[in-house]
Amino acid sequence: MTLRRLIVNGDDFGISQEVNDAVILAYRHGILTSTSLMVSGEAFEQAVQLAGENPGLAVGLHVTCACGRPVLPPVRLPHVVGKEGRFPVDPGVAGLNYFFSPGARKEIVKEIAAQFEKFARTGLDFSHVDSHCHMHVHPVVLDAIVEIAKAYGIKRIRVPADNFFSALPFLPSPVKSGAYAVVFKLLTRRMKRILSSRGFIFPRTVYGNLMTGHMSLQYVLRLLDNLREGTSELYLHPALPREADGKADARRVQCSRELSILIHPEVRHKIARSQVRLSTYRDLDKQI
Repeated sequence: MTLRRLIVNGDDFGISQEVNDAVILAYRHGILTSTSLMVSGEAFEQAVQLAGENPGLAVGLHVTCACGRPVLPPVRLPHVVGKEGRFPVDPGVAGLNYFFSPGARKEIVKEIAAQFEKFARTGLDFSHVDSHCHMHVHPVVLDAIVEIAKAYGIKRIRVPADNFFSALPFLPSPVKSGAYAVVFKLLTRRMKRILSSRGFIFPRTVYGNLMTGHMSLQYVLRLLDNLREGTSELYLHPALPREADGKADARRVQCSRELSILIHPEVRHKIARSQVRLSTYRDLDKQI
């Protein structure tokens, strides 16, 4: 039987203390093997410290080009950030700007390079590269990441090619999700072609894109039963609830739910029974 490997990644490491603590909890007491560091996050320094205390946790770079803050001073990014010094919240708005504005294209390439440099200064080993809101499916962002990653000797990049039919029974709006899946299929097809031609490696399938905001225990258990041969990735957005907050919005509730999935005993038992080997992006090197 061909071995089935699963990378279990926690995105947004460094964005907040609640996310940082959840990532470490899921690594120490759950199935999480990997995380993606947002170097412009408010809790970046704490994340780096925690990563150093947990050397077995694989850490990659979570490039941020939308819905977040830049590393460079906003004054150097006049075509990219708004008045508050942040990227557009809507990835589509950011993507159109990067595609049609020559000034924005030049600035975002400099910003991406600055994020790679900030990660490198931490002394952490680059496990892989991915991006916030999957902005690296965008041609301008991808081309920049490919060139910069090559300069740093990095060859592992996430390709968010999800499986629509695996998610279909759990999707609240199958038609809308289906249209989204078609767009991503076209974009990731281009990604795979470019990355393969440049010597990059990536998991065959990445689960989580279509289930963003809807990840459930039932979906993960079914996924483990039907996981494809070879290496796949499942990514989630775990976070601890904010105790000081009397109320929690839907996103916070969902992030807390995703943490509970990662540490759920039934998930751990399912992995053991299904003979799924937990893995990281570094293990891809052994398969080429």
